[in-house]
Amino acid sequence: MSLNHRPLHDGWTLSSRDAADLITGVPATVPGCVHTDLLAAGLIDDPYLDDNERRLAWIGRRDWTYRTTFAWSPDEHERTDLVCRGLDTVAEVTLNGVRVGGTANQHRSYRFPVRHLLRHGANELTVTFRSAYAHAEEQRAALGERPGAYDEPYAFIRKMACNFGWDWGPTLVTAGIWRPIGLESWSGARLAEVRPLAGADGTVRVHVRVERTAEGPLTLSAEVAGVTAERRIDGRSAVLALKVPRPDLWWPRGHGDQPLYDLTVRLGEDAWHGRIGFRSVELEREAFRFKVNGSPVYVRGVNWIPDDCFPSRVTRERLAERFGQALDAGVNLLRVWGGGLYESDDFYDLADELGLMVWQDFPFACSAYPEEEPFRSEVAAEARENVTRLAPHPSLVLWCGNNENLEGHADWGWRDRLQGRSWGAGFYHDLLPGIVAELDPTRPYWPGSPYSGAPGLPPNDPARGTVHIWDVWNREDYTRYAAYRPRFVAEFGFQGPPAYATLRRASSDEPLTPRSSHQKAVDGQEKLLRGLGAHLPRPGTFDDWHYLTQLNQARAVAFGVERFRALMPHTMGTIVWQLNDCWPVTSWAAVDGDGRRKPLWHALRRAYADRLITMLDGELAVVNDAPQAWSGELELVRRRLTGEPLAKEVVAVHVAPRAVTRVALPPPVAAADDPARELLSARLGSVRLVRFYAEDPAVAFPPADWDAEAAPAQDGYRVTVTARTVLRELALFPDRLDPAAGVDDQLVTLLPGESAVFHVTTVKELDAAALTGFPVLRCVNEPGGALFRP
Repeated sequence: MSLNHRPLHDGWTLSSRDAADLITGVPATVPGCVHTDLLAAGLIDDPYLDDNERRLAWIGRRDWTYRTTFAWSPDEHERTDLVCRGLDTVAEVTLNGVRVGGTANQHRSYRFPVRHLLRHGANELTVTFRSAYAHAEEQRAALGERPGAYDEPYAFIRKMACNFGWDWGPTLVTAGIWRPIGLESWSGARLAEVRPLAGADGTVRVHVRVERTAEGPLTLSAEVAGVTAERRIDGRSAVLALKVPRPDLWWPRGHGDQPLYDLTVRLGEDAWHGRIGFRSVELEREAFRFKVNGSPVYVRGVNWIPDDCFPSRVTRERLAERFGQALDAGVNLLRVWGGGLYESDDFYDLADELGLMVWQDFPFACSAYPEEEPFRSEVAAEARENVTRLAPHPSLVLWCGNNENLEGHADWGWRDRLQGRSWGAGFYHDLLPGIVAELDPTRPYWPGSPYSGAPGLPPNDPARGTVHIWDVWNREDYTRYAAYRPRFVAEFGFQGPPAYATLRRASSDEPLTPRSSHQKAVDGQEKLLRGLGAHLPRPGTFDDWHYLTQLNQARAVAFGVERFRALMPHTMGTIVWQLNDCWPVTSWAAVDGDGRRKPLWHALRRAYADRLITMLDGELAVVNDAPQAWSGELELVRRRLTGEPLAKEVVAVHVAPRAVTRVALPPPVAAADDPARELLSARLGSVRLVRFYAEDPAVAFPPADWDAEAAPAQDGYRVTVTARTVLRELALFPDRLDPAAGVDDQLVTLLPGESAVFHVTTVKELDAAALTGFPVLRCVNEPGGALFRP
C-alpha cells in the first residue's frame, strides 16, 4: 500500500465566453476565485471600493471556465483520483475532453477516479462553473418560492449565503476553485475517513473508514501519548480504542490550559496525523448553560462571519490576528454564523491552541430552505463530511442547526407564504441531529438560534434557551436591554462606522461624509442618529458624526454586555454581533473590514474583563469571573464635576470565584443633589467605574481642558494627557495621521488632575501637535464640540 499526492495549482487560466465581453486566457490563481483573478489581471476595480460592488454584479451572472495542462507519466499505483477540496459551486469537471463529474455544493469536497483518463505527457483539466444565480433561480422556479430575509435565491444553492449580500455585506457572487485541488494516487487501500472521539477520562475511540482495491486482511494502528493500539481489519470500517491514563484536560481560555495530544493513525504507508484534546462538554438545555469538564462556563462570545468575501485570501496569519483581537478583548467563544461557511482547518486548529470555544452553525440562515432532492442528499453529504472533519477539535462545543430560521417560521409570517411547502424543519429536527448523534455524540446539538428548547415553544423567549435581541438596534433605545432577563443571548449588537483610515481607503469622496461609508442595513444611517437618543449630542459635522456614532456603538453594546453579565448565573452567556467584517462598511463589528479595532473593541475589552463593576437595577453589581475570590473595600464617592468629593462610603465586599455580588448604594451616594453637576465613582482594587447622574447633553460639562504631550517611544509614541477639567470619553485616533498606526486604549474618562497614557504604535514620524489635537484627540466635552453647539 502506498499513496502519493500531487497538487494541481499551477498554470491555470480563466475564461468566459459571454458574447457581451469575451474574456479569455486570464492567468488564474488556485485556490482563488473569479473576482480575485480579474482583479489581479487589472480587468476590474477593487469590489470593496466606492460603488464598485454594484458595477461588478455581472460577474455572478456569468459562466466561467478554469483550464490548466499538466504532465503525467504512468506509475506503479492502481488508482489515481482527482481530489477537489472545494469548488464554488455548480461545476462540471472535464479531463482530456471527458466529463469526470459535476458538483453543486461549496460546503463539501469531491473525489473522482481519473486514472483511466490520464495520458502519458500533456493532460488538460477544465472546471466550468455555471452561474450560481442561474442555477439557484432555476431551482427556485422548479420547487417554488421560499420566504427569507432578502430577495436573493441563496436558499436554493448550497453556497455561502452571504455572498448574495447581507445587511453588512456586499453582493459579490463568487465562483472558482476555492480550496486545494490535486491528484492522489494509491494502491491497495487508503484511509478514507478518520474520526477520533476523545473523552475527559482519557478514552479515544478512533473510527476509521477504508477504501480498498481488493479484499484481504489489513493492519490498522493508532498512537497517542505513548499509548498504541493495533488490529486487523477485513472490511471497510473499524474502531480502535485507546486509553491515556490521567490526561491533562483541555479547558477554555480563562479556565485552565489547552494541552493537545498528537494522534497518528496508520494503514500501511497511508497515515493520518491530527491533534486531539481531552475534555467533556455538557449543555443544560433550558438554562442554556455550558459545562466543560463538569464546570460551568460563562460565555463571553462574539459572532464570526467570513473574514473576506473571497475566503481563499484568509490566511492562517490573518486568522491568528483576528483570534488575538478576540482574546485580547476577553472573548472565550466564537460563534461561526450560519450564513457563512464551515471554516478552514487553520481556524479550528488555532481555536484549539488558544482556548477559544467554537459554536458551529450549520450553514442555513434567515430563510426557508427546500428539503426536496437534490438538496436533502447534498445537506446530508456536507454535514457528514464536516462533522467528521471537525470532530477531533476540543474547541468545538456545540453544533447548531441554523440561524433564525425557526424564528422566521414562527414569527415572521412565513407559514402563510409557504402554503405547505418544506422549509427546513426536517433538517433541523431530524437529519442534522441524527448525523451528529451518529458521528459526534461527544457534543450537544441545538436545532437553531434563537430557540427555546422545544418545537412548540416561542423560539425567541428570553425565559429559556437562546434569544436574539434586535428591537434595540431596529426600534428601541439601548437602555431597553435592562428590560430583558434572558438565559443566554446569542445575538445582539449596535452599528458604528469603521475606522477613519478604513473609510478613507474605501471612498474617493472628497470630503468624506456619513454617506461615504458603505451602509447595507435598511435605514441604517437614520438608525445611527436615532440611536444617539438622549445619550449624546447631535453631530453637526462629519468628524462629530464619526466620533459620536462610534462612541454610541461602544456604549450600547457595553450596556448590554454588562447587564447580562451582572445577571449571572441566571444568564450564562452573551455572543455579541459581531467581531469582524468582510469589507469596509458601517456595521455591528468591533474590528472593521481592514482589521482595525473600533472604539467598540476597547469597550468590549472592559465589559468582558474577568472583573467588572457595573450598575444593575439601581445597585452596583460586582462581577468576578476569575478563578480566585475578589475581596476588598469598595470605595464609593459622589463628586462634583470639579472632582471635589461630596459624600464617601466604603463597603467591604467578598465575591466568590465565578460569581456576582450586588451592593445597594448607600443613600449619601445613591442620588445627586444636582444631577447636572455631579458624578459617582466606584473603585475596588484596580477596577473603577465612573457614572454620571444625567445623560451627557444634560450634564453641565465645562469645556474640556488638558495638557497633552507626545514623546517618542520604542515602537511609536507615548501620549500623556493630564486633565485640568473632567474629560468625558477621551479617545485617540492616530490612524488619521498614519493608516498603519494603532492605539492601546480608548474612551477613558478622567477627573481633574488625573492622567492617562496612550501608547501609539507606528513606524512613521508623526507631528506631535497633530497627535495631540483635533480631530485625532477627542472627547465629548471638547471645546467647540457638538455638546456646546446650539
